[in-house]
Amino acid sequence: MRFFIYFSYNGANYSGWQNQPNAITVQEQLEKDISLLLRKETDVIGAGRTDAGVHAKLMVAHFDADINTAEAAGLVPRLNGLLPKDISIHRIVPVVEGTNARFAATARTYKYFITSTKDPFIGELMLKTHLKLNFEKMNEAAKIMLEYDDFECFSKVRTDVKTFICHIREAYWAPHPYITDCHVFTITADRFLRNMVRAIVGTLFEIGREKKEPKDMHTIIASKDRGMAGSSAPANGLYLWNVEYPYEIFI
Repeated sequence: MRFFIYFSYNGANYSGWQNQPNAITVQEQLEKDISLLLRKETDVIGAGRTDAGVHAKLMVAHFDADINTAEAAGLVPRLNGLLPKDISIHRIVPVVEGTNARFAATARTYKYFITSTKDPFIGELMLKTHLKLNFEKMNEAAKIMLEYDDFECFSKVRTDVKTFICHIREAYWAPHPYITDCHVFTITADRFLRNMVRAIVGTLFEIGREKKEPKDMHTIIASKDRGMAGSSAPANGLYLWNVEYPYEIFI
């Protein structure tokens, strides 16, 4: 049977999600421990890639195993007992045969957290910044992105994608409801390009600092030139927050 596994991780100690030579990744750690419990080498395919240092409040992946639904549910506490403290399994559920965690996803949401306050409990989990940001202008610029679907200007250069088309459903900054002096950027789209969210946040920082105007977002996107956009924001403030799927893929 094919299963979806839902989990979270603190990405500070990992070189991203995807397996790499000579680097510790979340995928490598998860595959190692699932293979140990199933007593069979098992591939775990994620819904997407996260960069080194990026976190996931919710990541989804799929794997195949010769077990039933009850046995799959029993893997959750056993995996949590094996995995390091910075990876946590939430649930494992059966899906229709052949369902791919990456290609079946209909939307993904990322959040980026920034704070202006020194807090010993935040550490690598949020970007601490002294920048004075105009969030009204940043939201004006973020709203402009909803008018476009080609975001080559925010893509990592020399990437292997066939298209730069992404459909952004929402993009906005808001104060955190519980944490003082914290703002959160939320963005949802059907797909994201490599480094896209960090490039967008970095560009919005320039607009928030009033080095660029919100209307400049039109020029940046139309240019299709990564050099026109801002520098990538640091990884530690970014989280993959949610992955959405159609109801009919679940058994």
